[in-house]
Amino acid sequence: MKHAHAEIVREYGPFPGVDSVAGVTFDGTNVWFASGDRINAFDPESGEAVRSIDVAAHAGTTFDGEHLYQLAEDVIQKIDPQSGKVVKTIPSPGGGSGLAWAEGSLWVGQYRGKQILEVDPETGKVLRTINSNRFVTGVTWVEGELWHATWEDDASELRRVDPVSGEVLEQLDMPSGANVSGLESNGRDQFFCGGGSTGKVRAVRRPVA
Repeated sequence: MKHAHAEIVREYGPFPGVDSVAGVTFDGTNVWFASGDRINAFDPESGEAVRSIDVAAHAGTTFDGEHLYQLAEDVIQKIDPQSGKVVKTIPSPGGGSGLAWAEGSLWVGQYRGKQILEVDPETGKVLRTINSNRFVTGVTWVEGELWHATWEDDASELRRVDPVSGEVLEQLDMPSGANVSGLESNGRDQFFCGGGSTGKVRAVRRPVA
């Protein structure tokens, strides 16, 4: 297993009216993050907030190329980012924290369950279960790699895992106090990490061989 210290390349926030950051996603232009009663978007180049959508947003957030998905208690909400309307809700497997989109499926991090679940976006049916040995707080896929964030005993890691066995292949240790509540990649060389009660989002360099 490769093991290294995470390199934080930029911090965003805190943002006006935001007490904490939960799920994080990227639509190719803006970074979106959940903050309890709304989803907020900011420009990662300028760091400026650009808009928000009022919707229950306590956990993971993701984007499928057209719609946002937001975990809210026992459902996953499918949201039109243009209108801000919830166009569909599907059952959540419960206990969800992180949320990602890849290969036509939703991937739900189970915080206390220490699992990542592949979920059918139409029905909410669980298609696959990947076990971890840490609390899962964020999930993302990038160039065929599955990464998840952990937050346990006031320490956080970013981990690349085998999507079949769950074996940890690579681990980045976050600095003390830089805990990760949500995880997304920009599709290339950076991760965006939700900073929990700091109200910040941190950009972390993704190791590329």
